[in-house]
Amino acid sequence: METRPLFTYEGPEALRQPLLDALTRVVDPEVAMSIVDVGLIYSVTVAEGKLHVWLTMTSAACPVADLIIDEVETELDRVAPPELLIEVELVWEPPWSAELMSESAKRFMQW
Repeated sequence: METRPLFTYEGPEALRQPLLDALTRVVDPEVAMSIVDVGLIYSVTVAEGKLHVWLTMTSAACPVADLIIDEVETELDRVAPPELLIEVELVWEPPWSAELMSESAKRFMQW
């Protein structure tokens, strides 16, 4: 069982699990694991008609960043109410580190 939240969430409680499920369906193809388990999602906020996701990549040179962002938008669009504008923002601060990975991802990677 996880000992820390996977990412910060602010918004209607009814959307928390559907959004988590949607983000968990997005896989980082370089490590074949969910971007949630890899620790790429920093924050999700639902407010003022917007669904805003802050995410990062393991490296600024990530060759699949655009693919991951597109998949995040697609998966969120499937579960978000149609009136919400989806905004996915790629951020580099704080930098990604292995400490952000879920316990199961660390075990999988043998870290």
